[in-house]
Amino acid sequence: MNVTRLIQKKRDGEPLTAEELSALVTGYVSGAVPEYQVAALAMAICFQGMEDSEIAALTAALMESGECLDWTGVDGSRVDKHSTGGQGDKVSLVLAPLAACCGLRVPMVAGRGLGPTGGTIDKLEAIPGFRTGLGAGEIRRITEEVGCVIASQGGEFAPADGKLYALRDVTATVASVPLITASIMSKKLAEGLDALALDIKWGSGAFMKDIESARSLGAAMTAVGERMGVRTGFLVTDMNQPLGRAVGNANEVLEALAALGGDGPEDLMEVVYELGSRMLTASGCSDDTPSARAVLEAELGSGRPLEKFREMARAQGGDPEADLELAPACEVGAPRAGYVSAIDGEALGYALIALGGGRRSLEDTIDPSVGLQMRVRLGDEVEEGQPLADLLSAGTGHDEALAFVAGAISITDEPPVELPVLITAGP
Repeated sequence: MNVTRLIQKKRDGEPLTAEELSALVTGYVSGAVPEYQVAALAMAICFQGMEDSEIAALTAALMESGECLDWTGVDGSRVDKHSTGGQGDKVSLVLAPLAACCGLRVPMVAGRGLGPTGGTIDKLEAIPGFRTGLGAGEIRRITEEVGCVIASQGGEFAPADGKLYALRDVTATVASVPLITASIMSKKLAEGLDALALDIKWGSGAFMKDIESARSLGAAMTAVGERMGVRTGFLVTDMNQPLGRAVGNANEVLEALAALGGDGPEDLMEVVYELGSRMLTASGCSDDTPSARAVLEAELGSGRPLEKFREMARAQGGDPEADLELAPACEVGAPRAGYVSAIDGEALGYALIALGGGRRSLEDTIDPSVGLQMRVRLGDEVEEGQPLADLLSAGTGHDEALAFVAGAISITDEPPVELPVLITAGP
């Protein structure tokens, strides 16, 4: 296989065959194909795109690069969700144990942060001892015993996607519909699911900056899932401001625990309930969305989902009772009176990276204590000097992060004409 020729083909807009993509992925996992060539190909894909047949072939190649979960002899529907990410998106931490309490099996394989968006795995690793690097056997066992598990891909589970995921993070090749689709769907389909609910984010803090791009991504991912026998649907949800109030790994875990205890922010819970309803109806556990939501609300009110999260954490080696320390808070005040007319979520993500709560390179370690606590929402009226957010800073990159946050929140004389809708239904 001449990898240079494959890069040239894609650079010039020619489609790659299933055989070429399979050989490329196999070579990448074995080390025969170096990362710089895969990075070049990823950049070519960003510019030229891929045909539907290429996306499906790349998804299959990534999925087949490792072990796929076998659920022979295990009762119950295997259902999962996935979000394309943003700031403050801790839905998985709430929804996985909640869905498990409703009788679903949730074998969730999640990712780390990509660019300015946070990662579910990074959040969970803020809990002392929490192991996310589980093998396929452990994922199956914990799912069977607890009902839910949230794990990283590890070395045996879709290893090609794990390598590619990390490479895209540091080569500016994240925002590509074909690469996002293949990455997400390869690990989700390797879970052996019966159904999948997708949360496609759009807005300033998302990879997809407009609703139509988000719909295109959702449609591409749904097509791959349906083609491979998994009932798949998507929602388009707003990421023009952080979801909830907490941003940063330990801070988001604390907000998720509060949500599991019945004290979650309204916007966070709306996304949880809507995705959870899709999971229950797609699996046949509920007849329609209203009855599914009633089941979810009743379970959350019982207190069982919070204990289910703790049970999952203990099963994965974590201490769910540990005190999660947060860095000291520094208020970011409004420079003038007016109305909050825009919040640049991407800038807030870069503020988190500057603080040490995200990665600039593959080797970076994360400080889970740093982050942001939002004090305002879009449309709020503020006075000069009123706190807009708390910067949770341990000192590293403080001034850079402060500048990002100050520039991210726009204040105008008049309120915004129209606020974005939180949830836009998919097909």
